[in-house]
Amino acid sequence: MTKRPAHIVVIGGGHVGLYTAHRLQHRLRRGIRRDDVRITVISPDPYMTYQPFLPEAAAGSLSPRHVVVPLRRVLDRCRILPGQATAVDPARRTVTVRPLAARPDHTGPDATDDPGLLHLPYDELVLAPGSLTRTLPVPGLADHGIGFRTVEEAIGLRNHVLEQLDIAASTRDTDVRDAALTFVFVGGGYAGVEALAELEDMARHACRYYPSLRPEEQKWMLVEASDRILPEVGDRMGAYALRELRRRNIDVRLGTRLESCEHRTAVLTDGTRHPTRTLVWTAGVKPHPVLARFGVPLDDRGRVRCTADLRVQDTDHVWAAGDAASIPDLTSDAPGAVCAPNAQHAVRQARRLADNIVAALDGRPLTDYTHRHAGSVASLGLHKGVARVYGRRLTGRTAWFVHRAYHLSRVPTVNRKARVLAEWTLAGLFRREIVSLGSLEHPRAEFELAAGSPRDPEDA
Repeated sequence: MTKRPAHIVVIGGGHVGLYTAHRLQHRLRRGIRRDDVRITVISPDPYMTYQPFLPEAAAGSLSPRHVVVPLRRVLDRCRILPGQATAVDPARRTVTVRPLAARPDHTGPDATDDPGLLHLPYDELVLAPGSLTRTLPVPGLADHGIGFRTVEEAIGLRNHVLEQLDIAASTRDTDVRDAALTFVFVGGGYAGVEALAELEDMARHACRYYPSLRPEEQKWMLVEASDRILPEVGDRMGAYALRELRRRNIDVRLGTRLESCEHRTAVLTDGTRHPTRTLVWTAGVKPHPVLARFGVPLDDRGRVRCTADLRVQDTDHVWAAGDAASIPDLTSDAPGAVCAPNAQHAVRQARRLADNIVAALDGRPLTDYTHRHAGSVASLGLHKGVARVYGRRLTGRTAWFVHRAYHLSRVPTVNRKARVLAEWTLAGLFRREIVSLGSLEHPRAEFELAAGSPRDPEDA
């Protein structure tokens, strides 16, 4: 009787999903016969976004296509299933998936009668749905806020910032001009600081092509609820980054929160009001809420409870890692310490997870995940940065170079590394492009107008 191939299902095509599947297909090719194992990756997007490159994509130092990694090209021995996992039954070992072709009128989690749903059996399951932007009930945030977690948001923000320069240069209304030249970022972590620093660099450079604008007219503001920025790089490097931003006339408000942004006015808890057409929200992330429908134990933050070997607690044949997982930090002396939800842990956890799945299929003992923090790097714009690597503190151009070198080494595949390196080299030889392509966000607008779309006021 022919033995059925073991089926490994990976939910999520982000850092953990891609790196786990990539290592699995590599390890299984060398060890267990290839025909004995099947790997399916479920992801709503056909690519993985390398998020540390988003600030450079927003500033024009990298093309959007080099910030993403195509799953089908990298995972050529895996089945890529475009869709969203909506439920998991650990007892029956099945995953319910809503493919992209599913009926649009069956969108709720309880739409079990939808004939378009797929029910996949699995032998080993990896939970890596990632995280979403963590928002707060701030009045006006949903209407005027801009996120910064996807490549679409990064390019949309770039187009938006350049469009504000066009608006400021073409209006005689001082209120409109001031609001267009005011840029407010909420959140002083990696995403907020790097995005602000890169875009401020780009906008200052762009001003040379606007005779009616001066760089000092722009008002860039960073709002942070705690008493420091970039806590990941340590107190000293965080203080250095704060001084560098303020030296560039960037208004950093520590111990301050966004109270409201209705009517395109940022109202802060320090009592100040700032009319602005640009409010970027980068104040943290939260685990994907779909985890609540997977029938696995969650902690008080909504993350999957895991053991040190990356298995889900009290759930056989289910594994988890990355932003969605609460994994014990064996290198910390603090009781109950868990690994931070960052890319450094995600990549390494994915490799250990894949190795442990192979070990489980072979009947060998599993290995706990341990990794001491090697350090942190952050960009503060072109040729500027901070870094703390193995106890050494670096600043300026040296830190910026280390930042680029580290992330170049982390991005998957030689092909992607070569493309990124080539683009960086060309960017160093030529000036930045400052054209806004906002029409990319609404590519059918001109055709709809020409065809007499019902949305045309004259046709309403």
